[in-house]
Amino acid sequence: MSSEPPASHRPAPVNGVPAGVAIRPVRPDDVPAVVAMVHELADFENAASECTLTEEQLSTALFAPGAALFGHVTVRGPEAEVVGVALWFLNFSTWEGVHGIYLEDLYVRPTARHSGAGRALLAGLARLCVERGYRRLDWWVLHWNPARDFYARIGARPMDEWIPYRLTGVPLAELAATVDS
Repeated sequence: MSSEPPASHRPAPVNGVPAGVAIRPVRPDDVPAVVAMVHELADFENAASECTLTEEQLSTALFAPGAALFGHVTVRGPEAEVVGVALWFLNFSTWEGVHGIYLEDLYVRPTARHSGAGRALLAGLARLCVERGYRRLDWWVLHWNPARDFYARIGARPMDEWIPYRLTGVPLAELAATVDS
């Protein structure tokens, strides 16, 4: 049972953002909450032991000169509690000749789910795409994740013709060793 009121009893959103929820770029003082949420996401995905992100790593990735990672958070309430996060970076379509956004992580804490916080984060990224002339907002989702129904409702479609590949660990090092410097 959700503690959230039914949609018909919630205040109307303003510019797509539910009342009481705000979206903004990640600030340095948000880093501990964001790192905690990344670890919560890893636990949700049954991969907690694989998540080793530290506050120092995230701060560097987001705020060092030339940083290539970006983030937005949803906050709610008078204390502006951070309840959701989107971490993303730019990708590029060589066919279309324009950038897009690749959403690495989207996470909303269980207490804020069904409040519009996740939709607001995605809407904010969609707005960035439109404002900057980016043509795509891409992300991956696990097959079993119930959020797939939500993504379908907002018009996102799975791309089942592409198979993701990843090279890590020893095979990555072995391949790297085959090229002369």
